[in-house]
Amino acid sequence: MIEVNNVTKRFGDFVALDGLNMHVERGAIYGLVGPNGAGKSTIIRHLSGVYKQDEGTVTIDGQPVYENEKLKQRFTVIPDEIFFFTQANTMDMMKFYKSMYPKFDEALFKKILACFPEINPKKMVRSLSKGMQKQVAFMLSIAARPELMILDEPVDGLDPVMRRQIWSLIMSDVAEHGLTVLVSSHNLRELEDVCDHVGIMNHGKLLIERSLDELQTSITKIQLAFEGDMPSLPPEVQVLKKITTGRVHTLIVKGEPRVAEQTISALNPLLMDVLPLTLEEIFIYELGGENYAVKDIIF
Repeated sequence: MIEVNNVTKRFGDFVALDGLNMHVERGAIYGLVGPNGAGKSTIIRHLSGVYKQDEGTVTIDGQPVYENEKLKQRFTVIPDEIFFFTQANTMDMMKFYKSMYPKFDEALFKKILACFPEINPKKMVRSLSKGMQKQVAFMLSIAARPELMILDEPVDGLDPVMRRQIWSLIMSDVAEHGLTVLVSSHNLRELEDVCDHVGIMNHGKLLIERSLDELQTSITKIQLAFEGDMPSLPPEVQVLKKITTGRVHTLIVKGEPRVAEQTISALNPLLMDVLPLTLEEIFIYELGGENYAVKDIIF
C-alpha cells in the first residue's frame, strides 16, 4: 500500500533521507524503528503530505501523496505533537473530522467516547492532559474509518491500561476492516506484541525490512558451556557478538538458527540453549553493526 522508492530529502547540507526505500503491504501493522535522528519523523511527514521529497517517489495505493486531497481523505495521521484548534472541545473536533472524512462514523465515535468516561467532551481539548489528548486523537482517527493509519510515538504519555485499550481498538479495526498501520515508536517491546512487519532505519536509510517472524529467526542467542576452553567456531557461524561469563559463553549468531545449532552441536558442548532474541535485542545488534554507540548488554 505504501511505496517509498529512492527518496532523498535535504535540509541545507544535512541529508535527512538518503535514497530511502520502504514498502508496507495492505493490512499490515508495520513498525518503523531507529535511533533519534534516523529520519523516521521525516518520512512520516512525507507520507502525510507535509514534505515533498527532493528525489524519488512517495505513493500510497499507487498515488503520489503530496497535495493529493482525495487520497488524504483515506488515511489518518497521529503525530507525536498533536494539534487541536485553540477553543475546540471534543465534539467540535468530531464535527471537523466529519467534514473532512466522508466515511466518518459518528455512532462509532460516540460508542468509543463512552469507553473513556474521564474525558469531558465539552471541555477544550487543549486543556486536557497530554494522555487525554492522545485518547481524543485516537477516537477521531478510528471513527474516520481510514484505510491507513500513520502513528508517530502513538501511546507516549498513556498509562498501561489506556495503552492496551488503544491497541485493542486498533487491532480490532485491522482484523475487521483490513486497516493498514504504520507505527513509529521507541517502545520496541510494545511493537513486538502488535507488529507483523518491521523496518529498522538509520542515517536516512532502511537497514532491514522483514516480517517480524523472519527477523526473529535470522538472529539467535546461543548459550554454551564446554569442558575446557571454547573451541574455535567454523567460519559459517557468523557471530555478531560474544560474551563470556565464567564458563558460559553467550553468542549472538546471524543466520539460520538450525544450521548454527547443528554446526555448534558437533563441537560437543556440555550444555547449549538456543534462545530467540527480542526485537529490542535485534535492534541493538543490527545497529551495532552500523557503528551505533551501544555498549555491552548484560544477559
